[in-house]
Amino acid sequence: MVDQKIIDLYDEYTHRPLPRRVFLERLAVLVGSATAIPAILAQIEPNYALAAQVPGDDSRIAADRISYQGATGDVAGYLARPKLVEKAPAVIVIHENRGLNPYVEDVTRRLAVAGFIAMVPDLLSPLGGTPQDADQARDMIAKLDPDKTVNNLIGGMSFLMAHRYSNAKVGAIGFCWGGGFVNRLAIKAPDLKAAVAFYGPTPDPALVGTIKAPLLLHYAGLDQNITAKVPAYDEALKKAGVEHTIYIYEGVNHAFHNDTSAERYNKDAAELAWGRSIEFLKSKLS
Repeated sequence: MVDQKIIDLYDEYTHRPLPRRVFLERLAVLVGSATAIPAILAQIEPNYALAAQVPGDDSRIAADRISYQGATGDVAGYLARPKLVEKAPAVIVIHENRGLNPYVEDVTRRLAVAGFIAMVPDLLSPLGGTPQDADQARDMIAKLDPDKTVNNLIGGMSFLMAHRYSNAKVGAIGFCWGGGFVNRLAIKAPDLKAAVAFYGPTPDPALVGTIKAPLLLHYAGLDQNITAKVPAYDEALKKAGVEHTIYIYEGVNHAFHNDTSAERYNKDAAELAWGRSIEFLKSKLS
């Protein structure tokens, strides 16, 4: 089992962010030797070979690369839908700060299997799209204009509302950085019908009064930076009369749903949170 200090350092590297050189230097100090680093990285860094709960050619779904008109121009994306459903509720998926990668594509297919038209936009499209190098993607994410990014998500909502197989009801689900943008989208998009955020940074409490969508918010007990701000967010939502449910999963780390990171993934918490999310989205979008 990886020491919690190593996981905390990795989260700092991912989110602050730290330059990789600094991260590796500090990691070497924690583990006592540079020779131990490869084994540690294998446990905490994403392994996208694991991201295939639903294969791309699964016979139950149709999955394709798409693009739509966003606020900044064409936005690329990945869409999956159930094959045998004439009209289905739609969900826009918001990726982590590593861009459109195999993990979030698999999440999109999981939603399709559950009965949704699901689409994940590549929010790095204005900068040329998600690169292969995850650190480069993280650095590019930091250069995005937040307001334009939300407007690109609103463009994605419009795309899904008009989709030939859509019932025109659109929800959102996001993870980490994407969870934060679920909150931003809910603040700005009155047509959003439901919003699910996994360990997303909380918004300015003063802005939550415009939220119309019911919220389902998942947080990790060991995620000190983000979860510490949840009580203030909860209080602001209550004062604004926003329908919301908050779950804090004790003893698990940030990114506990991401099954491509062996050490941070927590199967029990991930499956519980996912089941709650599917039930919530079905109840609000059907």
